[in-house]
Amino acid sequence: MAQKRAVVRQSLPDVIVADLRQRILSGELEEGALIRQELLAEEYDVSRMPVREALKRLDAEGLLVFQNNRGATVTKHSIEEIAEIFDVRTLLEVDLFARAIPNMTDTLFAECDDILAEMKASYHAGNVAEWGPLNAKYHGLLYCAAGRHMTESLLDRVTLQANRYVSMHIDKLDNRDRASHDHQMLLDYAKAGDIEGATACLRDHLVNTKEQVIALVEATRAAQ
Repeated sequence: MAQKRAVVRQSLPDVIVADLRQRILSGELEEGALIRQELLAEEYDVSRMPVREALKRLDAEGLLVFQNNRGATVTKHSIEEIAEIFDVRTLLEVDLFARAIPNMTDTLFAECDDILAEMKASYHAGNVAEWGPLNAKYHGLLYCAAGRHMTESLLDRVTLQANRYVSMHIDKLDNRDRASHDHQMLLDYAKAGDIEGATACLRDHLVNTKEQVIALVEATRAAQ
């Protein structure tokens, strides 16, 4: 008898969640947009049950507001809430980075160098779709040596919210040169074991992103 092999299968709710999440993060589904269960079921050619489960999961992630028998709406945060999302993200990332630096190894530094090279290539090529995933991977490498898995889980949730607004305006942020410089400086400080310099650089990097994103969100809403 042939040996059985484990095959990863995605359930219908998993597939729908992943697709809807991407549509929200990309801005295809705009904030405040009404999402009806019956229309989604027709669009995905499924029953309402997996759609309902998917909407509930995205509600738990904070990307949707789900209401029984009424579908859902894409979450629209106030400017104050967006600022809070970025502030919490900064607190968590700075803490993780400070704890990670003493534990970082040459192998980890080499991985970071490789990701930086990929990021620089994507910047020069203008491959906007690659920036978000590469940025997330790079920052994840910077913090993983902290070994603070609960904090990482909290950060994942907050970063999902923050990245939604970054993704919506990434083509307008136009800070590729500064981002590339900051990312290299973060690694240089870490290699030198300079926790104070590293965390100050990271804080400035994140605060600059926050300020740019909020300005763009305000401008976009004012024009609507």
